[in-house]
Amino acid sequence: MRIILALVAGAHLMPAQADWPAYHGSPAQTHSSTLDQINTRNVAKLREVWRYDTGDAFPDSEMQCNPLVIGGNLYATSPKLRVFALDAATGRELWSFDPFQGQEVRGKQRSRGLVHWNGRIYVGARQWLWALDAKTGQPVKSFGNGGRIDLREGLGRPAEGLNVAVSTPGVVFRDLLILGSIVPEGAPSAPGFIRAFHLRTGKLVWTFRTIPAPGDFGYATWPPETWKHAGGANAWAGLTLDEKRGLVFAPTGSATYDFYGSDRHGDNLFANSLIALDARTGKRRWHFQFVRHDVWDRDLPAPPSLVTVIRDGRPRDAVAQITKSGHVWVFDRDTGESLFPWHEVTVPPSPVDGEKLAHKQPLPLAPEPFGRQKLTEELLTRRTPEAHAAVLAQFRRYRNGDQFEPPSHEGTILFPGFDGGGEWGGAAWDQETGLLYVNSNEMAWVIKLIERRKPSKNTTAANLYKSECAACHKANLKGSPPEFPALDNLAGRRTRDEIVKVTREGAGRMPGFVHLTEEAATSLADYLLDGQDRKITLPLDEVPPYWVKYSLDGYARFNDPDGYPAIAPPWGTLNAINLNTGEYAWRIPLGEWPELAEKGMKNTGSENYGGAVVTKGGLLFIAATNVDRKIRAFEKKTGALLWEAELPAAGNATPATYMVNGRQYVVIAAGGGKWGNRSGGAYVAFALEDGP
Repeated sequence: MRIILALVAGAHLMPAQADWPAYHGSPAQTHSSTLDQINTRNVAKLREVWRYDTGDAFPDSEMQCNPLVIGGNLYATSPKLRVFALDAATGRELWSFDPFQGQEVRGKQRSRGLVHWNGRIYVGARQWLWALDAKTGQPVKSFGNGGRIDLREGLGRPAEGLNVAVSTPGVVFRDLLILGSIVPEGAPSAPGFIRAFHLRTGKLVWTFRTIPAPGDFGYATWPPETWKHAGGANAWAGLTLDEKRGLVFAPTGSATYDFYGSDRHGDNLFANSLIALDARTGKRRWHFQFVRHDVWDRDLPAPPSLVTVIRDGRPRDAVAQITKSGHVWVFDRDTGESLFPWHEVTVPPSPVDGEKLAHKQPLPLAPEPFGRQKLTEELLTRRTPEAHAAVLAQFRRYRNGDQFEPPSHEGTILFPGFDGGGEWGGAAWDQETGLLYVNSNEMAWVIKLIERRKPSKNTTAANLYKSECAACHKANLKGSPPEFPALDNLAGRRTRDEIVKVTREGAGRMPGFVHLTEEAATSLADYLLDGQDRKITLPLDEVPPYWVKYSLDGYARFNDPDGYPAIAPPWGTLNAINLNTGEYAWRIPLGEWPELAEKGMKNTGSENYGGAVVTKGGLLFIAATNVDRKIRAFEKKTGALLWEAELPAAGNATPATYMVNGRQYVVIAAGGGKWGNRSGGAYVAFALEDGP
């Protein structure tokens, strides 16, 4: 037994790691540190020791970066994706690089981190992947074309009009940088292929097609010609590497269009899958598909964690994957065998014409879900009698059921919602205790499908807007801010040329409508700016193969009339799960709403974005809470709150911890901006007030 414990508690046998050299600490995605200078006995003495304000915050901007710390230097990005290096002990800026080279930056620019290799920093900005000299911040001219490569190239489709970016850093295996991508969630969209690039030259080395072509495994799970135009099935949330085995684990999202799949009947492998690939070649070793023919936006939200669990008295290497639906799956790393039992549930048929859902979907039987699974009348808010009555009336109008209740025209409750359950912050793993720490959202959302206007050759600017834009920005131009901005007040904020450019090239989640002529895009811009509704002739001989009849009527959270969640608390939780047994060590609410706490409604939990860091010092550090803007330290074995501090904006990111000159620090990006909350642009570092 002592030998087993020594093997499992390997962290104690290793020297403390002073750096934070990779996204989430290591390519194993464990969010863990062997540092223990800050510990349960002294964490209450943590104080802010430096703050670096990027100066790049703007209304609705976000900053989700988990910084790197290497050799006393901290590398990170700003809300405008400016890349910079700081003295990690003082916060003093050492250099700065603007990937947009002076162009005005508007709209959200999400970056969750960077990659370091051999004195270089790799960072994504829109369609570009840059290689920078870590000492100077200058582009490495020998990489790609003058220091960058175009991620739209090499996908088997014309690059013009494709919208491909990297918001989450990849992993390094030998001389390869292996990457996922973020692509639009509406059509037309790029395919989410997983690719490996040579770290010195930027040349493409291998590609794994997540949307199979003829002859590929999984091709029969799609209609025959779909591979030519289908998009999505992308590993936007990041990757995990088992360097010893040479395995890279890629969690993928749904295929486009997210909520209606009449053009992609079938299970749609490798969407919504965990794929184990040979890191040298990109060849598939094994896979598991969590959602077949997804119409619920059930992307895998975070890279899995490499864990070692005890089975039959022996240590077994595994990989643990969290889901938006609030589940943890644990698989053998070599074979893909699930280490906990699971079953298949029957899915009701879709009430929407043209849709064909998978008849069965998999769900684990253990561990117990970390998010509530079905909304009932008993779970509706009782914050006030008026709030309860209002949400009860709404609730009875919606379609409601178990997991995988189909989207509908009247509206279907999705619980947990589009943002989880589990979200992109991911889980933290502590080998010492065998606990997996998962922060979770407990929010209900509504999926409501509306009919789209069919595109036609002879149309008008207003009708073009209704067929191409209203699915996200709504027929009344009000959008679903901040994710899908309103377009009814662009005059004075955007020029005609800017609107035409983003229409044809795309941005963020928005696809590029390259099939529109310059005249059509200009007419659409004029319609948005001053209401001109000119006649337009499109080069359209037939309806595009990716066009679908129905779209989502906005991203709608189920709230009460005052804007609070329509369900009873907790609205966000922090969970510690023993992966040896599947039992919970502890579960607590995470965060609260300050104005409700003042009225005595405390510990409600809140929406949270970003992950935790667990340390040998017995601590779990996490910010994430979207409303109260705090960073906290919990006792990792019990969940007891030991320390907290308020941030200038919500820390919607994962902290990093490191040591410089014998002093341990904890740093967090305080970017806020999620769902209309205060935006910020500061990195805040904490250390013990008396030093080491």
